[in-house]
Amino acid sequence: MTTTVTLLHPGAMGAPVGGQATRTGTRVLYVPTGRGPASVERARQAGLEAADSLESALSVSDLVLSVCPPHAAEDVAHEVLEHGFRGVYVEANAISPDRTIRIGKACAERGAVLVDGSIIGGPPAGGSGPRLYLSGDARAVAMTAALFEGTDVPARPLDAGIGAASALKAAYASFQKSARVLAAVSHALAAGHGVGDELMREGRELTARILAEADHFPSVAARAWRWAPEMEEIAAALDAVGLPPDLAQASAAVLRRWSGDKDRLDLPLEEVFAHLRTPVGPATDDATGPTG
Repeated sequence: MTTTVTLLHPGAMGAPVGGQATRTGTRVLYVPTGRGPASVERARQAGLEAADSLESALSVSDLVLSVCPPHAAEDVAHEVLEHGFRGVYVEANAISPDRTIRIGKACAERGAVLVDGSIIGGPPAGGSGPRLYLSGDARAVAMTAALFEGTDVPARPLDAGIGAASALKAAYASFQKSARVLAAVSHALAAGHGVGDELMREGRELTARILAEADHFPSVAARAWRWAPEMEEIAAALDAVGLPPDLAQASAAVLRRWSGDKDRLDLPLEEVFAHLRTPVGPATDDATGPTG
């Protein structure tokens, strides 16, 4: 039997992801009412089928795939549930695990089944695409994964409950998006002092894959006692030229949580992470030890 999906909504990510599902024979509906010309054109190019209304789409759908701006995620979910939808609701937005759990409870109260989904990577194009991580009810996860079998959106089920997929997305995006912002601020500082080309050259020399090098975290904690003051100096340099010092100040605050781990290069990862959950008092000057 053909699986029918209502996609909410055909944005830059949603439309091509929905288009990939059509490759497995899935019928993917969208609601053009209230959508702009660009969204309607994206849906058309992706091979999605227009529905007369949300109510009519939901009445024939086995599954809803929600890919919308994070701030709208709960409103979209409640709107779907208010129409009496009782199928599988795939919450694939970049929201916190707690928000996903709230949506899951609302679904359960209305007789729907939530699948927690997270999309990591850019929109599918040119034979490649993002990964779709799924957690929650095993049967609903398997049903969702089947929609993308053999497509450019590989589904990766997690043996975990609601909130796990959302947490993975939050963890990944926390690094990836913050790194981009930090790079922009760094280049603005360098450009303001006439050394932008030199910073670019140094950037090309970098070979670290920081997110994949967890074994380096103990050495970061061990050096945090001197990195924190350095980040405060960087914050001052940014502030002096009118650039936002917030990221540098936040880094200093995080580093101070490892202030008691000076020179503990053999600190187990479990302790490194545990100390991040332990607040510390106000910053204090520590001028002892080597620098660099």
